[in-house]
Amino acid sequence: MSWKPNRHSHLTIHEQIVEWIKSRIERGDWTVGTKLPTQRQLAAQCEVNRSTVQLALDELRADGWLESKVGSGVYVANNVWNMHLRKVQPNWKKHIESSIYKPNYHTIQLINEFEQNDRIIRLGTGELSPELLPTKLLEQSLQEISLEQKAIGYSSPQGSEKLRGILCKYLKARGIETAPENILIVSGALQALQLIAMGLLEQGSIVFQEQPSYLHSVHPFQSAGMRMISVLRNSRLGGHLRKIKRNRQSLFYCVPTLNNPTGHSWSLEEKKHLYEVCKELQIPIIEDDVYHELLFQRPSPPIKSFDTSGQVLYIGSVSKTLSPGLRIGWVVAPEPVVKRLADIKMQTDYGSSAFSQEIVAHWISTGLYDIHLENLRTQLKKRAAFVEGLLEQHFQKVASWKNSEGGFYIWLRFHEPVVNKALFLKLLHYHVLINPGYIYETRDLHHIRLSYAYASLEELKEGLLTLLELIK
Repeated sequence: MSWKPNRHSHLTIHEQIVEWIKSRIERGDWTVGTKLPTQRQLAAQCEVNRSTVQLALDELRADGWLESKVGSGVYVANNVWNMHLRKVQPNWKKHIESSIYKPNYHTIQLINEFEQNDRIIRLGTGELSPELLPTKLLEQSLQEISLEQKAIGYSSPQGSEKLRGILCKYLKARGIETAPENILIVSGALQALQLIAMGLLEQGSIVFQEQPSYLHSVHPFQSAGMRMISVLRNSRLGGHLRKIKRNRQSLFYCVPTLNNPTGHSWSLEEKKHLYEVCKELQIPIIEDDVYHELLFQRPSPPIKSFDTSGQVLYIGSVSKTLSPGLRIGWVVAPEPVVKRLADIKMQTDYGSSAFSQEIVAHWISTGLYDIHLENLRTQLKKRAAFVEGLLEQHFQKVASWKNSEGGFYIWLRFHEPVVNKALFLKLLHYHVLINPGYIYETRDLHHIRLSYAYASLEELKEGLLTLLELIK
């Protein structure tokens, strides 16, 4: 929203705010039941005192346009006047509530909203700081890329053949032998999960996962009617999976290298154990490997590297390493699976960006990508050491953690169950944004996914000290 009152109008500021809110309701922008922004948000947008906003809202409540719900906020009222409006407006609230796609948890909606605020210190953000992105080199590479006329049209269903050929050589260094027809270019790893949910599983299928899991903070499988079941990877894993699976379709989702949110990496033995168990039970594995290039030590081979039965759907991406804005990832899978997912992708977006695919192909084939990764790992290692130093100095009495193996995250565990919604909101009041553990596992009130990849060093220190003060 960009509207602001006109300081030179003949109407007072509060009168202009009243008329603006009325106009949004009359146009159908805010339908019956819509929750208004908070007084603080409205005051910030309009660049006025909260008392001015409160005066406008009080007038609209008195006239029946708005109603307050204790502990919840201010909503467009469901009264006679608005009943008149509903006769000429679609009931969008009913459409939204009955749709198949599940809404994000409220905490995640707030995270997505406040990550756009430059005043916020982002302690949990899962992306690289702008200063770590190779902006100048990307700009320079645009002048070096030679584009063919066909290359900048609609992409083929599986993506650029040039990029898929380059990825075959790149994946071979990771121990994965594949061919262009077994690769699908997608718009990031999340789209790969959405395509798999829509194209390979029936409603009621089971998605096994570790606990805690990134999948709890997004809903590609839940919205498609899948059951999410968390399991422990131990010696009894096979019996546990067999008991739950029975005759139902299922798959196992995992992030074996630099797990999101914990940052933990599996040993080669753990990877082989999961593969053998799932192979015996014919449970496909989704191996989400988007962080492996950020491991500080040499990574162990991926599960896909010893897959001899087409069991593993392998996902990679440059969103965590080169640029999230390029929106380029890939799936390596058996050819029938790739063709099925490609068909669905063409029905939804008609192919990933041709320009982005050309950029990624150029960076990988020329070696620019490897040079960038080496520098990026160095910078991330310095940031991780800085945060670990702050934790050792200030947090030893209240929390525990393991030093980072690479990537973005430290899984910070507080001794007491203090990481609740109240703490999250209180930190927001102090312009500090966290990713609490309960968005990855609903009963977890001990953990915070602490990211050292986005905020500046000064912001990391300020944010952590603010967190500590509120915890105490």
